[in-house]
Amino acid sequence: MNERASFPRSSSTNNLQSQRRLSDYARPEDLTPDTMINTDIGPVPLGTLLAAANGDGQLLRSSNQTGLHIPVLDLHQLQYFQKMSDLNYIAGNSSRGIRSIGGVRSYEDLQVLERAYLEALLLQQVQQYQSLLLQKQGPAFGPSADSSQGNVMPKSQIPRVGSRNSMLQNEKSAQMSSTVKTKKDEPSSSSHPQSGNTTKGTFESLLDAVKNNKAKSLELMDILGHVVEFSTDQFGSRFIQQKLETASDEEKTKVLAEIIPHARALMIDVFGNYVIQKFFEHGTESQRKELARHVIGHVLPLTLQMYGCRVIQKALEVADTEVQAEMVAELNGSVMKCIHDQNGNHVIQKCIECVPQDRIQFIISSFLGQVVTLSTHPYGCRVIQRVLEHWNDPKTQETIMEEIMGSVCMLAQDQYGNYVIQHVVQHGKPHERSAIISKLAGQIVKMSQQKFASNVVEKCLTYGGPEERKLLVNEMLGSTDENEPLQAMMKDPFGNYVVQKVLETCDSKSRELILSRIKVHLNALKKYTYGKHIVSRVEKLIAMGEKHTGQSSPNSS
Repeated sequence: MNERASFPRSSSTNNLQSQRRLSDYARPEDLTPDTMINTDIGPVPLGTLLAAANGDGQLLRSSNQTGLHIPVLDLHQLQYFQKMSDLNYIAGNSSRGIRSIGGVRSYEDLQVLERAYLEALLLQQVQQYQSLLLQKQGPAFGPSADSSQGNVMPKSQIPRVGSRNSMLQNEKSAQMSSTVKTKKDEPSSSSHPQSGNTTKGTFESLLDAVKNNKAKSLELMDILGHVVEFSTDQFGSRFIQQKLETASDEEKTKVLAEIIPHARALMIDVFGNYVIQKFFEHGTESQRKELARHVIGHVLPLTLQMYGCRVIQKALEVADTEVQAEMVAELNGSVMKCIHDQNGNHVIQKCIECVPQDRIQFIISSFLGQVVTLSTHPYGCRVIQRVLEHWNDPKTQETIMEEIMGSVCMLAQDQYGNYVIQHVVQHGKPHERSAIISKLAGQIVKMSQQKFASNVVEKCLTYGGPEERKLLVNEMLGSTDENEPLQAMMKDPFGNYVVQKVLETCDSKSRELILSRIKVHLNALKKYTYGKHIVSRVEKLIAMGEKHTGQSSPNSS
C-alpha cells in the first residue's frame, strides 16, 4: 500500500496542517515501511523517516518483506527531527488508538507515526527475533551515506508478521539446533553456528533424500534437530517408524527427547501419530511411561480425535495395568458419548479387549438396559459384539443376551442389528444359536428375501446343527409340491443367495431333493436376472454329480 500523507510545503498551509495534522484516520495495520510520506524534499518511505529519526540509525523493518532495502537520507537534511522515545515506552503504550497519519511537521508528528507503525508490528503476536544487522556496504547504501550513523545494531525484538501454516512451527523454531550434522559423525565445517536458512536447507535436503530413496545410509542420529519436522511429514514419519524398530535404546532416547515437548501435538497429527504409536510399541518401559504421562489428563479429547484415538488404543495395548486403569478412568461419565463417536467407539472396544474387567465395570454399567438401542447404532453394534466376545462374567453375559433375545427378529432385519445376531449365531453358545433359529422359524422365507436378515439366515445355515438346518430347509421347500416358497426365493435378489447357501451346506440327501425340485424350473429361471445365479450353480452341481457317477461306475461293475 502506497498511501501518501501530506507534508506542508509552504508557511501559508502551516496553520491548517497544524489543526488537522492527525484528524484523517487510517488503520495502523495499513502502515508499512513502504508507506510514502510527502516531505519538503519529496516523498520519503515511512521506514526511512523512522530510521533517520533514531539517533543510532536503527532500521525497523517487517520480516515478511524479505530483502527490503530502505534508502537512508543524509541526516543533515532532516535536522528538525529529534530522537524518538525509547521503544519500550512505545510498546508499553501500544494500546493507544493512534490510527491517523497526516502532515509530518514536528517531533510529535513523527513520534505518533512511529508509535502507530510499531503498534502494527507489536500487535502481531507470532514470533520474535532480533533485527538483522545491516551492512553499510550493501547496495542500499550509497557512498554518500553519513558515517556518523555508526553501527546499525538491533535495540529490541520485533514481532514477526505472519506465521507458518503448521501448528508446530513456533515450537519447532525454538527447538532448532544452530549446527546441523549433515553426515553421521562428520565434524562441522565451520566453528560458527549455521543460519536459519542453512538449517532449513539441511532439513529439506535430508527429507529430499528420504523421499527419493537416497537415504539408505541415513540414520536416526542424522536427523537430530529435525525429528519433529520429520514426524509431521509423510515420508519423514515413515523413515522414523522404520528406524525405531531396530534403533538402540540410546538412539530412541535422543529422538524421544525432541518428541516429548511436542508429544500431544504429534498425537493428533496425520503423520506424527504413527511415530508416537511406534514409540509405544518399540520404546523401553521407561520411554512408554514417559509418553503415557503426556496422555494422562487428555485421554477423553484424544479419544474423540481422529488420530489421537489411535494413539490411545496403542497405549492401552502396551501399558501396564495401573497405567491402563488411570487412562480409562478419565472416560468414566463419557462412555455413551464415546460409543456414539466415530473415533471414540474404537477406544471403548480396545478397553473391553485389553483392560482387566474389574477396572472397566463402569463401561458395562453405562449401557445395561440400552443393549438393543446400541445394537442398532453403527458404532454401538461394534461395542456390543466386543462385549459378547471378551466379557466372561456369566451374569453380565446373561443380562445382555436377555435384552438381545427379546428383539431377535427386529435386530435381524436392522442394517446394524443383524451383525449382532450374526455374531451370536457364529460365536455364541449352542443354546443361544438354537434359541435364535427357533425365533426365526416360521419367517425364514420372508427373512431370506430381506436385505439384512438374509445374511442372518445364511449364518444359521452355516453354523446351525443338522436338525436346525433341516428345519430351515423344510420351511423353504414348503408343504406342497408346488415349490412356491423356493421359487420365490430363487427369483429374489437376496433369496437366491440363501438357496445357494442351502445347496452348499445341506447333506447329500437334502441336496438331491432340492435339486430335483429346482430342475423342474430351470428353463423358467433362465428368464430372471437372479434366477440365472441358481441355474449356474445347479448346472455345476449336476455336472459334478454326473462326473462322480461316471468315475464310480467302472469300479462298481
